[in-house]
Amino acid sequence: MEKKLQEIKQQVIECTKCELSKTRNNSVAGKGNFKSDVIFVGEAPGKNEDLKGEPFIGIAGKKLSMALESAGITRDEVYITNIVKCRPPNNRVPTTNERETCKDYLKKEIEIIKPKIICILGNTAFGSLLDGKEITKYRGKIVRKDNQLYFLTVHPAATIYNQKLIDVLKNDIEKLFKLIKELNDNKEIQIDIEYTS
Repeated sequence: MEKKLQEIKQQVIECTKCELSKTRNNSVAGKGNFKSDVIFVGEAPGKNEDLKGEPFIGIAGKKLSMALESAGITRDEVYITNIVKCRPPNNRVPTTNERETCKDYLKKEIEIIKPKIICILGNTAFGSLLDGKEITKYRGKIVRKDNQLYFLTVHPAATIYNQKLIDVLKNDIEKLFKLIKELNDNKEIQIDIEYTS
């Protein structure tokens, strides 16, 4: 499994499928525990991530780490990735074309790790994975689509501009890990939204 993820990482590093490959310093593959029960999916790398080639290491990453720690979890225990693997210029939202071009990498990461839950961080990931909008309205909810569970919460970057969202993120992450524990104990969990294909 680890070998397969390394292969994807190499493909991401060498990728030139879209225009973002021309403006990036580094592409940013997912990172973390390949045996994790959860994959966190954000939008795209920012400035720090682009410089170092690692996901969620800037201020937003610190906010995510803080929320994980408050739930008694370390970053090493989870897997963190993004919808788009290269930084869009000036941190703009990735275009539909960029998301489409990049989606196979995420698909492969999910297939290899087989997480119990995919934690969607923010609107871009919500739109890309579930065609959703207005994450603040749906955050804290569990969604099932094609036999995969998703948990929705705000993007850690949103907590930088809106301090009230720090507690929201912390509470959501705590709820997420309670749900994972219940799943591991083979308990039934309540599905808030069911997608029927």
